[in-house]
Amino acid sequence: MDQASSSSNVEEDKKKSFTDPVNIDDNEEREVIEIALFQVPECYVYLIPPRKSAASYRADEWDVNKWAWEGSLKVVSKGEECIIKLVDKTTGELYAQAFLRDGEPHPVEAVIDSSRYFVLRVEEMIGGRVRHAFIGIGFRERTEAYDFQAALHDHMKYLNKKKTAEEMEQHFQNTSSVDYSLKEGETIVLQLKNRSEKDTKSKLVEKSLSNLSLDDKGKSIETVPSIIPPPPPPGPLSPATIAQKSPSSLPPSLSLQRSSEEQDLNTKREEVEKKEAKEVGDEDAPDDDFGDFQAAG
Repeated sequence: MDQASSSSNVEEDKKKSFTDPVNIDDNEEREVIEIALFQVPECYVYLIPPRKSAASYRADEWDVNKWAWEGSLKVVSKGEECIIKLVDKTTGELYAQAFLRDGEPHPVEAVIDSSRYFVLRVEEMIGGRVRHAFIGIGFRERTEAYDFQAALHDHMKYLNKKKTAEEMEQHFQNTSSVDYSLKEGETIVLQLKNRSEKDTKSKLVEKSLSNLSLDDKGKSIETVPSIIPPPPPPGPLSPATIAQKSPSSLPPSLSLQRSSEEQDLNTKREEVEKKEAKEVGDEDAPDDDFGDFQAAG
């Protein structure tokens, strides 16, 4: 009995250790992963004189042909920190490092007379205290210097976006959310509009056509009268057709102006009629000479 109870207790303890998330969080710590943002194999370090005034640094005040150290430069992101490391090419030994943190002064300052040289503020822990020093660094190519600045700028953008997201999340949690769920006894009333008569008629026609057989559908299609468009209206009459038609056939409201030829024909006709009337008058008058001839015979 004692062995069985002890084994059951061991099994319960194992279950608790696997299921209890508090123990896991307390015993294990999350390791922050380092992400390489930029790396260049050649970087030169210069010992620069201290700044005498508030003016910016100038590379022509250094002896750029005599550097104090040569090695590789790495820019890595570790959580919210950005670390600039100067390491040896062959051994990988750390020479100096600088930190870019949110809310602190920027550790990199560009000179005013060149785009390939910068002033770097490095940190070192000495005797439990953080010591700062300023050194000059230079790159062989301008593209390398540009990529170095771009990597630092991208990390700052990441920090700003993360800070904005945290503020939005906190604001959302603090604001009271509106509960749109229905309470007990509440109902929703929906008002549906009546369908128009046109829609109902069209649906009834479609339903009746769907109920017809194929023969009935053919008959119904044949019985539908074909719509023939009306003939187009007659066009305006040409001058030739107007001349062929007589004025008497036209309606009295339309008055046609006689042409010069018709006037000539009418005048000739009147002259002929006058001539014929004159001849008839001469025949009716007594002929004196003929009478005398009869009397003499």
